Amino acid sequence: MTKILMHGCNGAMGQTISKIVKDDPEVEIVAGVDLVDNQDNGYPVYTHIEDCKEEVDVIIDFCSAKAMDQLLDYCEKNHTPVVICTTGLSEAQLERIDALSKESAVLKSANMSLGINTLFKLLQDAAKVLANAGFDIEIVEKHHNQKLDAPSGTALALADSINEAMNQQYEYIYDRSQRREKRGAKELGLSAVRGGTIVGEHEVIFAGTDEVIEFKHTAYSKAVFAKGSVSAAKFLKGKTQGMYDMSHVIAAAK
Repeated sequence: MTKILMHGCNGAMGQTISKIVKDDPEVEIVAGVDLVDNQDNGYPVYTHIEDCKEEVDVIIDFCSAKAMDQLLDYCEKNHTPVVICTTGLSEAQLERIDALSKESAVLKSANMSLGINTLFKLLQDAAKVLANAGFDIEIVEKHHNQKLDAPSGTALALADSINEAMNQQYEYIYDRSQRREKRGAKELGLSAVRGGTIVGEHEVIFAGTDEVIEFKHTAYSKAVFAKGSVSAAKFLKGKTQGMYDMSHVIAAAK
């Protein structure tokens, strides 16, 4: 049994994870943390994570960037393994997470879905062929109108995956409204759409001369991210230190 502390338990993702865990005999949420306790979760909810008295194996974090420092304080003190899913983090917070992984187990991913994490590898293979053949690369992401950060953490992770395969040749371009010039050969454009209740859609476009190849992932519900985060928590239980991502979870499941 993996005992989970749900950080951000009353948010949309926290509630989705709570529902999935109820049907999984291998995991249990023993406590939650949220600024607002307005749900009947079936487990105690704390306003401050340091008030949590329950013994936990892993923390799953789906909160906001402003709550991250409190979480990191707790993890640094208690060395509790943590699955970090929050995006839009500052450079200082990312540096703290990296330092934490030297002392504790950290699994960090901008997107917890199996499909997206498989797409990372496919894009690297495609980029090595298509980018070297002169194809331009653009990423378009779409999310609901309540999402705070743009472009999404997943879009940036997709761009980073491509850029890694291409030896960091590409410059990320987020806005062309003030540019009166032709597109550069080493530009990688990222565009964000916000509207309605779109759960998450990411499209990677390789545009060449007279042909276009598109890779697209669409999430139809938050359940795909919830299932991935629970699998990550199971994987991280018992790990003492190190930085992990969803590729490690996928490899362990084979």
